[in-house]
Amino acid sequence: MRHRKAGRKFGRSAAHRQAMTRNQVTDLLRHGRITTTEAKAKELRRWVERVVTDSRGNDLTARRKIAIWVTDREVSNRLFTVYRERYFEGPTPRQGGYTRVIKLAPRTGDASPMAIIEMVGAEA
Repeated sequence: MRHRKAGRKFGRSAAHRQAMTRNQVTDLLRHGRITTTEAKAKELRRWVERVVTDSRGNDLTARRKIAIWVTDREVSNRLFTVYRERYFEGPTPRQGGYTRVIKLAPRTGDASPMAIIEMVGAEA
């Protein structure tokens, strides 16, 4: 039974899964939108939401927590400037829901369900 076992395994080892997740988190924050499989997009949403929420506190502890998941210093700095300004500063700070998953047609080669995951507010 899988009671209280969160997360998907994707048929990969723990190290491979962690590296893949870190790369996807960094790429999504760098580009604002990526195309991947639907299952990976839904799993990626969990981690990106946590990273963006951690950037709310602009201190050394927050930067160290984010350094675990974001592998590029430029992207980390962008998280504390662009995304922090977009989601936490202004008249109505956002309380969550920083990402959006849009389903696409199945992939041609193997018919895997595909999706776009993007940061909310990038279109403005």
